[in-house]
Amino acid sequence: MDLLEHYHEHPPQNDHFILRKTVIPAEGNVNLYGARGSGKTALALDYLKERDDVTLYIDLEDPNLILNTLDTLPLQAYMDEYHIKELILDHYEEGMIDDFPVVERLIVISRIPLHDACFVPVQLLPLDYEEFFAFENASSDTVAFNHFLKAGTLPAMAKHTKNTTLFMKQFFQQQFSPNEQSLILILARYNTQPMTTHQIYSFTKEHFRISKDFVYSTIKRFQEEGLLYFIDNAIKRSGKKMIMYDFAFVKYLTAQQSFGNQFDSMIALTLIKHGIQFKTLGVHGYVTEEHELIIPAPFESEESLWVKSQNKFSIYKKHGIRKITIVTVANSYAFDIEKLHFEALPFNEWSIAHTEKDA
Repeated sequence: MDLLEHYHEHPPQNDHFILRKTVIPAEGNVNLYGARGSGKTALALDYLKERDDVTLYIDLEDPNLILNTLDTLPLQAYMDEYHIKELILDHYEEGMIDDFPVVERLIVISRIPLHDACFVPVQLLPLDYEEFFAFENASSDTVAFNHFLKAGTLPAMAKHTKNTTLFMKQFFQQQFSPNEQSLILILARYNTQPMTTHQIYSFTKEHFRISKDFVYSTIKRFQEEGLLYFIDNAIKRSGKKMIMYDFAFVKYLTAQQSFGNQFDSMIALTLIKHGIQFKTLGVHGYVTEEHELIIPAPFESEESLWVKSQNKFSIYKKHGIRKITIVTVANSYAFDIEKLHFEALPFNEWSIAHTEKDA
């Protein structure tokens, strides 16, 4: 049996699929892209099990393709002979193939978008809270939230809430090169802090022998992949706030990550996943295009928040804030100062409410 026949007759299977909101479109060429660990392969394999023998799936990271590279295999001839109408190429990187084969429908799975007009781009982000909660068999909202804190948003980790440390270690060692690991450790240490690429390079070279070109190019690639975000500041231009794509992974990588920073990261990532455009309002929270200020305040009481808001009220007025939402772990309350409405919601309620607004 040759390699292409083996791929065709023995497609891989995934027995632990987590249902996602993102789906692969039924028609047209598709580029499914997203950061490593976001569940792209699992989504493709769930799609594949519903297809028939006119679909061919090829994992470009298969070790068999190290000695028998894809360009040496008679792929086009095989597809023509066996009437393959749909080809799925997983783990594709730019430049792997000079020209894509001719086929009715092509699905290319990559970390970074292809920016090719021939493909419908479909981004897969890590789990949001609603996706996590849908498969989580927790006895209460509190237990589910605690599991979410521990496991994070990467689907492979989310299935192992009782023992995430081993899986985090494997993910870190297998998904990142040694130089990437060095850089990731620095990014984790300064997660949620205002940072420039130059500052990241300066901190990295204090601990590791690593080139400036590598740091700058990798930071750019991590941003394109959706592994790293820099959030604009509405008050000043310098020092964009840096957010890594999974708060639990950051917590695994550095014991210095406080719960407050972890919770802050959860809020920002929720806004990103729900497609909400926002900036930081300095250290005061996140402000959306609708002039809603979202304040991460996990344990803030109504009395404490009211006093702080009185002191910051002139800042809110200066920047045209129309509504303030305080996101907490469990507290709920509401009050008004002049015509400005303040409402506090637990994270699980706020996150799902945002999902419903987007639907």
